[in-house]
Amino acid sequence: MKKPVIALVLLLLAGIGGYLARHKIKALLFSPAPRTENTVEKRLLFRIDPTLDELADALQQEGIISDKSHFLSYVQENKLPKENFAAGKYMILSGTLLDDLVSGFVKGDNGQGKAEVKVNVVFNNCEVVEDIGSNISRCILADSASIVDCILSRETLSTYNFTAEQIPALFIPKTYEMYFDTNAEEFVAFMAERFKEFWTDERKAKLKAVGLERESQAATLASIVFMEQSRHQEEWPIIAKLYLNRLQKGMKLEADPTFKFCWPDRLNGIEHLLHVHRDKDCPYNTYLYNGIPPGPVCIPPADAIDAVLNPADVDYIFLCGDGTGRHNFAATNAEHERNVAAYRKWLREYEQSKEG
Repeated sequence: MKKPVIALVLLLLAGIGGYLARHKIKALLFSPAPRTENTVEKRLLFRIDPTLDELADALQQEGIISDKSHFLSYVQENKLPKENFAAGKYMILSGTLLDDLVSGFVKGDNGQGKAEVKVNVVFNNCEVVEDIGSNISRCILADSASIVDCILSRETLSTYNFTAEQIPALFIPKTYEMYFDTNAEEFVAFMAERFKEFWTDERKAKLKAVGLERESQAATLASIVFMEQSRHQEEWPIIAKLYLNRLQKGMKLEADPTFKFCWPDRLNGIEHLLHVHRDKDCPYNTYLYNGIPPGPVCIPPADAIDAVLNPADVDYIFLCGDGTGRHNFAATNAEHERNVAAYRKWLREYEQSKEG
């Protein structure tokens, strides 16, 4: 009789225990898994690796969780990660499971958060390395000074076989995706990979075919083309061929953007260029020095580089503005003088119209 009594007692105790713990059992079996409370997608940006406490503060501040203490208790009770969180950009969808939320901040094998998202990195209309630093620092964690220092460092120049004047050719403007917490060294290495991808065997063959030796020479010529004509892309292959023709004939390029580059402010805001501007002596001034300048006079777009590699079939060696933002081209000095006379006539009439 003892065994039935013991079994009855144990069953009774189990029933009492189940009754007392019924709410916890019910919550465990039937309550939905805890989720974030934001009703719209939220963005979180961490500049340094956050602690669990800092993560909780940010989540509460953005309305992703409503109670920090409850969140920390949940992490503790469910043995969720409490450290090794990664800086970066995160997008938190509404109703995200708390387990997935916390795990998403944990560093993966690549050192990035498992749910970390990439940011768009754009740099356009840059003329010098400092412009690259300024533009890129708005997109990633690295500051402008560290980017510039890294680009111009002896190690970078040696690694990628560029001079300080040529190094802007490494950077091809485009919209890229990279992690927000990318540092300066990682940014330069990333751009070096994109440079290698751009300079395919086909492009390298075209480089030789147009009479150039280095990729930086194509970028430099493209930068002159772009600075001569930034509005009407259809002229790029024509202008590119014009300058290639001058190089092949042993003529000076005599390109205005190159002597403008000799001035610290690149003569920005100067409407009419004069001989005093053109006569400034520096290696970039193609009115004074033969050949291609030491490096790009801006960071040219990829299409401008392709225009140099795929020039138009023309014999022009002169260009002159026509007053509309486009150019008139000529193969002889006589034709060019007529174009210059036409432009001067347009300019006089334009100045008179402003005065009237």
